[in-house]
Amino acid sequence: MRFSEVIGQDAVKRRLIRTVKENRVSHAQLFLGQEGTGNLALAIAYSQYINCTRKTENDSCGECPSCIKFQKLVHPDLHFVYPTAKIKDIEKPVSSDFIAKWRELSLSNGAYFSLTDWYEKIGIEKKQGIINANDCNNIIKTLSLRSYEADYQVVIIWMVEKLFHAAAPKLLKILEEPPDKTLFILVSENQEQIIKTIVSRSQIVKIPAIANDDIVSALVKEFPDPGQVHDAVKISDGSYLVARQHLLKLEEVEMNLKWFSKWMRYCFSGKYAEILDFVNEISKQSRDRQKNFLEYALRIFRQSLLISSGNEELAKLNREESEFVIGKDGKRFYPFINHGSAGHFATVINDAIYHIERNGQSGIIFFDLSLKLYRFMQASKSQVIVKTGSGR
Repeated sequence: MRFSEVIGQDAVKRRLIRTVKENRVSHAQLFLGQEGTGNLALAIAYSQYINCTRKTENDSCGECPSCIKFQKLVHPDLHFVYPTAKIKDIEKPVSSDFIAKWRELSLSNGAYFSLTDWYEKIGIEKKQGIINANDCNNIIKTLSLRSYEADYQVVIIWMVEKLFHAAAPKLLKILEEPPDKTLFILVSENQEQIIKTIVSRSQIVKIPAIANDDIVSALVKEFPDPGQVHDAVKISDGSYLVARQHLLKLEEVEMNLKWFSKWMRYCFSGKYAEILDFVNEISKQSRDRQKNFLEYALRIFRQSLLISSGNEELAKLNREESEFVIGKDGKRFYPFINHGSAGHFATVINDAIYHIERNGQSGIIFFDLSLKLYRFMQASKSQVIVKTGSGR
């Protein structure tokens, strides 16, 4: 992958290129950025640039033997480590057992994918993946050998926060005393979850949110409707992955809003028969779909709280969501979500998600949740001065 294939992040690219030109490549670097901002893509592009034999001023050439192998993720001096878990045919997994699927997912998505996407790819959706001691042993064994052909042997450890605590001492030792011309790139989305001794031994490269214009430029090549693209980017919070997933699931997003708006109206008015109809409808959906809907509800509550707190410019809503939350024809949802009620809403919805994940009876969970939301909304009514026709 070349830097030109990475979406946005021009300042980070310039910084990384400068370290190579000035011969200041730190042996252990932590690429830290939220999901979908390109931390893995940058790690691969940086590795390719370092080992390119015909570098240009701002990028790898993409044509030398080293670049061709890096482009296919098959270079013998490029090594990947990532979370795994045992599956039917592999009792003691290591990253190399899944390398074909890793390459396939990375190449098909330009190295923009989530941990959930990876778990689905290798069939461990219901398990917690870890980077285990066997993987760390393999790193040590691999790096004890000389590089095959590149200037640097590169080890990219993706989602280093999933490093198993018992395996950490093995990695720490080689981070402290790495072989010459070895580069570790640790890729993470959450610094708080990384073992502190790992962070202290790494140079942090912060990957910021992607600029909206850069996400738009990337998405319009795939999605022809500029209005839909701009709506997706508005709610993406600088994540290309979030924006793209939104566009791929437009029908699902539209259905979420349809369900949410009528559910809130029923709860607000205490229409028990309609609430039961809604509960029966949502109960027929898969558990993943139910969880997705509840997470969507949490997002709308959070955006409503921003608006009711006077921060409308920070809210990330598409056009249809804005019509429901901010108001159309004098009707508004956001006044009923305030600092007094928002915590209650978040708590009961997160509790519902917890029970859905653990195979609770969805009809009971949603009906109980609806009754709690009704009570919270009744309490909110007394705190809201509602203009004529503005109540939901």
